[in-house]
Amino acid sequence: MKIMKSCIEACTACAIECQHCATECLKESDIKSLALCISLDRECAVTCMAAAQLMAMGGDNATLLCQACAAVCSACAAECERNNELDHCRHCAEVCRNCAEECRSMLEVSVS
Repeated sequence: MKIMKSCIEACTACAIECQHCATECLKESDIKSLALCISLDRECAVTCMAAAQLMAMGGDNATLLCQACAAVCSACAAECERNNELDHCRHCAEVCRNCAEECRSMLEVSVS
């Protein structure tokens, strides 16, 4: 299924980007102000990888995880957008928004 492959790719890319963003946030001078961003980056990366793995194995509950993934990605994107002066946060927000859209597309397909 083309939509599932696209969603798996978006989730994988998002997991990688979130890990990168968290790592780069830890290198910034004011880490305390980025604590929520780092935390959401890590949560998002884990959720995205789990969703990608469940979809790849054809898991019956993949869409349940896609729903959660879309919510976590949206929350992570919103937090990263608060730090849009940082290139890594700005890019992470874009990738998270894309992943959330792909996950929502998976949900629409499963409903129809």
